[in-house]
Amino acid sequence: MGIPPFPHWKERHLLSNERGYIITTDTNADLPDYYLSQHGIPVIPLYYEIDGERHACNDPALPPKEFYARMRAGSMPVTQQINPKEAAEIFEGIVESGMDILHLAFSSAMSGSYNAARLAADEVMERHPEARIIVIDTLSASLGLGLLIHHTLEKQEQGLTLDKAAEWVEQNKLHVCHVFTVDDLNHLYRGGRVSKTAAVFGTMLGIKPVMHTSNEGTLTPTGKVRGRKQSLLALVDNMGKQMGDWENDTCFICHSDCLEEAQFVADNVRERYKVKNFLIDYIGPTIGAHTGPGTIGLFFMGEVR
Repeated sequence: MGIPPFPHWKERHLLSNERGYIITTDTNADLPDYYLSQHGIPVIPLYYEIDGERHACNDPALPPKEFYARMRAGSMPVTQQINPKEAAEIFEGIVESGMDILHLAFSSAMSGSYNAARLAADEVMERHPEARIIVIDTLSASLGLGLLIHHTLEKQEQGLTLDKAAEWVEQNKLHVCHVFTVDDLNHLYRGGRVSKTAAVFGTMLGIKPVMHTSNEGTLTPTGKVRGRKQSLLALVDNMGKQMGDWENDTCFICHSDCLEEAQFVADNVRERYKVKNFLIDYIGPTIGAHTGPGTIGLFFMGEVR
């Protein structure tokens, strides 16, 4: 189920005279700590408040399982974008070490974090004119952003320069397909995604929405089915419709405290499409605050979102 690590490209860089670059992101990529550490990815935190407490989205003091337990008990978290000053400090530390930066940011349609990172990058480059920081609005979320980072790391490992890697991201970011389903429509109602009537009657009838992240980077309903199992299988069906000629040897799956159902989706993807590698991890508070416990997301490369 795990993702094998890449060799350390940094060791090759140290033997050359060219200026290398670091891929950075924010906590909404939802990549697990071991992956971030393994690949040397600095992360700028988003924040949230719950029960009067403020936390960074990667704060170990409130683990994901407890976060979703609080939501099930009625707590209503409120999310915040990255802090531009904190972003500038992280960027500055990297460029002062002699490295450039390719920053892959959470969708601008869901957060102001992309613009905050861009402003931070401009500020740092004014102080360090020798440095280059490219900030890209990925129009992606959660492990969809994580999957885009994964493939960008592959391109870096293959020797793509900063400019070529950024070009690859821009050309391919809309080929990262995101398909979601949620278990409780009331969370989508509170976030303004569905009407109160749809939430009430949908809950009564066991209706589960199927959603995706659009080309504009928004979380958008695309259909609905009756029953939880059918909603999970609909994610797998959509993969077959969307991936076209793309070959997927790796898929990412996120969940908000429903690991067994995430593994059910992975088993069906493996059986139907012969995918070998999976990364399965929690949805972070930024998305989870709006979709609630019981959300499942499947991410893969495809022709159309």
